[in-house]
Amino acid sequence: MYELTSMKDIIAINQLFDEGGLVNPGSLDFAIEASNREKSWLKATAIIVRAVLIDHAFEEGNKRTAAAIIMGSFEEQALLYDRDKVSKGVVLILRKNITSIEKIQKVIKDAIRT
Repeated sequence: MYELTSMKDIIAINQLFDEGGLVNPGSLDFAIEASNREKSWLKATAIIVRAVLIDHAFEEGNKRTAAAIIMGSFEEQALLYDRDKVSKGVVLILRKNITSIEKIQKVIKDAIRT
């Protein structure tokens, strides 16, 4: 559903919820470059989610943007997922200030239905 290949793509996702006002473009640009080098969709998604949530990429709508990115990645991979676990995972990452890409991957993976 979502292609996470450019700043324009991520801003478009945020604009579904807000005006797309970037406050940390450097972090998001770095994350996009890093995610585009990844072979693992899960790690690529975690890198972008970290930039959006932990580095507060946007003025508003960071949580919703991160959730949309996660769900879009699941849909691109044709994976079933639990929307409630995605929402709770986004809040968990923020509440516990999870900065580790590996731990963010685990939170994302936990929302996949098996």
